[in-house]
Amino acid sequence: MNKYQAVAQQMNQFIQQNNLSQGDKLPTLNDLAEEYQVSKNTIIKAVEMLESHGIVYQVRGSGTYVRGRHRKGFVNLTDVHGFQGILKEFNLTSDVIELKEIEPDENIVEILKLKEHETVYYLKRVRQIESRPLCIEESYYNKSYVPYLNEDIVQNSVFSYLRNDLKIDINFSDFFMRIGKLNEEQAGYLNLKPQDPSIDIESIYYLNNGHPFDYSLIKYHYEEAQFYMQGNKL
Repeated sequence: MNKYQAVAQQMNQFIQQNNLSQGDKLPTLNDLAEEYQVSKNTIIKAVEMLESHGIVYQVRGSGTYVRGRHRKGFVNLTDVHGFQGILKEFNLTSDVIELKEIEPDENIVEILKLKEHETVYYLKRVRQIESRPLCIEESYYNKSYVPYLNEDIVQNSVFSYLRNDLKIDINFSDFFMRIGKLNEEQAGYLNLKPQDPSIDIESIYYLNNGHPFDYSLIKYHYEEAQFYMQGNKL
């Protein structure tokens, strides 16, 4: 991780932990450089990174301000912090249906750019919000980057484990959305009827070197799921 990325991460944590909201002004670039003991150029790059992620905005001649990006109960499709970080105001739980090491099919090999004979962890779980089913999640993790998972880990936040324990830097992600239908098994997990609609989102998460390491397909309960996206300056 580059120094400016580490500083941006620390600044974002400060904004989150102190519940800063829309319009709150951050210290000057010089003050931030002194606080984080880095050069002004590093701070400029960190602020630009936060701005590109919709966390802050800059007003020429005035300063840097927090952007009002959070709306309770809505999932930000561009956020890479996982459910526990995005929906932190709610009680989130998981029922693990399956966790195992597998040899992936050709589709997963292509998506994750796997080498011959590389294996993945396959995880299937149902996520609940306030004891109500929110989604069914199927994820594939490249074992070259995620060498170990167990049920205790996946009962909680996999993303926290990746960041804090494995020190994986998740750099960016791609999302693909469509409307689907539930089969009988899926409907049973979500307390819906077969052929009821679902909001299907495929996501691919990438490392700093641009290599994909996690592919997920999530089928959301159409009455529980709410989403938003942010538009950044052009």
